[in-house]
Amino acid sequence: MRKTLFILSILLCGSCESADQSGSNTSAFNTDRPNVILMVADDHGKDAIGCYGNPVIKTPNLDKLAKQSTRFERAFCTTASCSASRSVILTGLHNHANGHFGHMHSYHHFSAYDKLTSLPVRLEEAGYRTGHVGKYHVAPEAVFRFQHRFKAHSRSTIEMAEACEQFIKAETSEPFFLYFCFSDPHRGGGFAEELPYQPDRFGNITSGYPKVEEEKYDPNQVIVPPFLPDNPETRAEIAQYYQSISRLDKGVGKLLDYLEESDKLDNTMILYISDNGMAFPGAKTTLYEAGMQLPLIAKMPNQKVERISYELVTWADLMPTILEVADVTSVDTTIHGQSFVAAIEGNTLDRSEVYASHTFHEVTMYYPMRVVRGEKYKLILNLASGLEYPFASDLYASKTWQSVLSNKLSSLGSKPVKEFLHRPRFELYNIADDPYETVNLADDPAHKEILDGLKRKVQLFQQQTQDPWVYKWEYE
Repeated sequence: MRKTLFILSILLCGSCESADQSGSNTSAFNTDRPNVILMVADDHGKDAIGCYGNPVIKTPNLDKLAKQSTRFERAFCTTASCSASRSVILTGLHNHANGHFGHMHSYHHFSAYDKLTSLPVRLEEAGYRTGHVGKYHVAPEAVFRFQHRFKAHSRSTIEMAEACEQFIKAETSEPFFLYFCFSDPHRGGGFAEELPYQPDRFGNITSGYPKVEEEKYDPNQVIVPPFLPDNPETRAEIAQYYQSISRLDKGVGKLLDYLEESDKLDNTMILYISDNGMAFPGAKTTLYEAGMQLPLIAKMPNQKVERISYELVTWADLMPTILEVADVTSVDTTIHGQSFVAAIEGNTLDRSEVYASHTFHEVTMYYPMRVVRGEKYKLILNLASGLEYPFASDLYASKTWQSVLSNKLSSLGSKPVKEFLHRPRFELYNIADDPYETVNLADDPAHKEILDGLKRKVQLFQQQTQDPWVYKWEYE
């Protein structure tokens, strides 16, 4: 399972066949199998957690969890868009292969192929109780089926945990899988007109949420990442973003309390991730590092020690990792990821690069990108490079981006605005020396051999995963 498994049999028309389940339950509902909790934040960048080095933000519960977990320093989503990323998390397939190219809600109307077998369904068939609370944002429900769907406001994080209390504490021989999904720290709730620079509220409300003691931040004290303009508008929005994350952290704490109270903490695998990077220009919806390199805190059952891993992993790896821990074997060889259980346990993986595939965010935001990201170099293939880079509606309306326009700034942080909006077919970066991807080496003759090698890897990735966009190599 720990070797990368590429899909060889998905039809381009979307008629993906589910795996033969005859071999999917070798454990015979083994009551010793661990519980699994997968927590997914919404737009939480690696920039804003205490355990990842931010000294300003208050995330004591995530920091405490990290002290008895493995913290991954090089973990990546495969597509920096909420709906599409969640489809990868729950299928182990890149979104160009599972059919969930972008948002599922409203007129966007994307959904996965209806013959896929998702993670919760596999676990249910293997004897797990499955439950979900909070943001869902995938379709169809027949594919992404949970036995229990708990009702709670997806920003009221204590309420979310309370809705799951009986599910966690139930005295039963069946292990459980809980998919716990925050809407924080996504943008939303309008603009805070009562505050200077009227930032997006990021879900924060003046009345607060039940049982949540809100943490508020001074915009002058927040940390502005180098890819953003350091101005009052950006700082005002980051302060709201931080507040939303601290609220999320309260829900993490309550969830961990319930595990301890029920004496199930030691027999539970816990994972904390985000679907994509922070909801600011230059991060979310891009496959630059800020959009795809994310927090991953992974605790194995009975793990007591803190570890730091520099292994390369992606969200396509989550499904095979969880299935291995749950002792669910399968004859299915279509999933793209590989288990990273070995890395959680402090060992190395046989992997020198990872891949990403982004196509849509909103249906109006078509900008397909394919990426290979190695130890030193990263290649982005912009398949629609003739188009100006399109904005997500909330990022365009953000005070951060509007400050760039109104002040006629020439750069978005460290990247020229012109280069951000008008991208060449290939972007090649030495991410070891240039982590904010400011110097494109694709046209540098000294890097031609590296460029050609990575181009071949991207094309092979597309071929092996039956990417419909592979044909653009032939006619462009």
